[in-house]
Amino acid sequence: MKSLHVMVVVVFFGTTAAMADTAALYQKCAACHGAQGEKSGLGKSKIIKDMPKADFIASMKGYQGGGYGGAMKNLMEAQVKGLSEADITALADHIIK
Repeated sequence: MKSLHVMVVVVFFGTTAAMADTAALYQKCAACHGAQGEKSGLGKSKIIKDMPKADFIASMKGYQGGGYGGAMKNLMEAQVKGLSEADITALADHIIK
């Protein structure tokens, strides 16, 4: 029983820490896209909270690979450069409900 309590605590706090990390990671996005992903980035992008998760993830990977983007391509390539696949998925889960 004691190990079950330890496991529950570890899972809860691990999940809480991951949520906090994702919220912190999103802060650099919020400057252009809004606190909830509700704004068109600099008036030129899609509203990311309204995108399907698969499309958001594909666009982020496309920016990383240099094969996606219009007017904001150069700016976004620099923003997503250091993100892992797990970071991108966590951001999608954080923004898109």
